[in-house]
Amino acid sequence: MSEVLGVDIGGTGIKAAPVDLESGTLLTKRKRIHTPKPATPDAVLSVVKELVDHFSWDGPVGIGVPAVVRRGEILTAANLDKSWIGYDAGAEFAAALERSVDILNDADAAGLAEVKFGVAAGRPGVVMMLTFGTGIGSGLFVDGVLVPNTELGHLELDGHDAEKKAAASARKRDDLSWDEWGERVDAYLRHVEALFSPDLFVIGGGASKRTEKWLDQVDIETEIVAASMENNAGIVGAAMIAPGAEK
Repeated sequence: MSEVLGVDIGGTGIKAAPVDLESGTLLTKRKRIHTPKPATPDAVLSVVKELVDHFSWDGPVGIGVPAVVRRGEILTAANLDKSWIGYDAGAEFAAALERSVDILNDADAAGLAEVKFGVAAGRPGVVMMLTFGTGIGSGLFVDGVLVPNTELGHLELDGHDAEKKAAASARKRDDLSWDEWGERVDAYLRHVEALFSPDLFVIGGGASKRTEKWLDQVDIETEIVAASMENNAGIVGAAMIAPGAEK
């Protein structure tokens, strides 16, 4: 199967589009709906159903969520309602949507897309995908192989959960200039660099579209590049893991 619907669930928005898995491109314009508040499983599932209906999709679906996912079960919920913890999203979504569903961490999904089709394609060594949005997501790859569920946005930084200081949402919340926010990102990246010594950082999420405003504040040893697929990476990566998708 070379065409699959990918769904990217974020703390602020839920996006979806059918994906051509041979090229990693969206087959149509993506559809985005605001993440419901509170973002309970039932409320989010209702939005996913709406997206599936919007595209008149009758095949399998791949879904990325901002959480640790183990065999379809959600183990954390930093940017979703706490009722997700312990929720068997794989089974519940498949039953409600009446189709095959696979689920993975959203930053892992974005990383899969960039490693297969984007700026990290063919790169050996340790590649770290970091998505800056409502929170900070991370995807760790060693010679192209995913090490799932790293969730490095929750490292401690200056006595705080790192994403509370350096996520894209923190810039708006704390009324920071781009330079001020870039300094926080620099501190965060230095911390991750010291722990993992990666060969490449790939920056995704909404901040990847505005790197000219803040990236000059980052001074690290590791090569750092913006995700070439920008905010579509999560959709593409989610589609890549759907049941029956061409691997």
